[in-house]
Amino acid sequence: MSKPPRSGDANASGDGMSVRAVFFDVGETLMDESRVWAAWADWLGVPRFTFMAMFGAIIDRDEDHLQVFERFRPGLDVVAEQQRRADAGDPDLFSGEDLYPDAVPCLQALRTRGYALGVAGQTAWEAGDVLAEAGCPVDLVATAESLGAAKPSPAFFRGLAALAGLAADECAYVGDRLDNDALPAQRVGMVGVFISRGPWGLLHSTRPEVELADARIASLYELPEVLARL
Repeated sequence: MSKPPRSGDANASGDGMSVRAVFFDVGETLMDESRVWAAWADWLGVPRFTFMAMFGAIIDRDEDHLQVFERFRPGLDVVAEQQRRADAGDPDLFSGEDLYPDAVPCLQALRTRGYALGVAGQTAWEAGDVLAEAGCPVDLVATAESLGAAKPSPAFFRGLAALAGLAADECAYVGDRLDNDALPAQRVGMVGVFISRGPWGLLHSTRPEVELADARIASLYELPEVLARL
């Protein structure tokens, strides 16, 4: 399966790209989501193994992963339930303990090489604070709400480039999903990097379209050298 030229990419002919900013998805890219989903299982009174098995079955069918709540609590208002958890002192937020071991070293290496760094997920606005507390602040933090568009909409990725003040082909986006991260970023002209870890990453790594991503990595430790070769 051949890679299509990226829209607006002046270097799509293969002469090389000049990436100046790197944006990261949050869950299963920078953060291990195991703890946050285990906490939901505990809160709902569902055995963790059962909850995780249902979660995996849902995403294997390419359904919205939030359908896992519907399976166990039909009609649950997730936003209201998040508030109840926060009021009970059990907020649905990432923390420093959720950072993958390769996240901070990767960001530090990229910073040393002069890249601007951004974090951009559907939600998880707290990721920027977590990274700052870990000694690795980023330049930009964005969410679907702040951008006015959710992944995989082209407007989400174009909004990131605009936020950085760069052309799309000067930006890379790193994520663990082909359908939501690497390929839609690539379609607007960004460099799409797929990281094959976490439930989506492992499932998507077996799909033929994985060959369409500009780069595929198993760890963020690989990213600085991969970007240098593009």
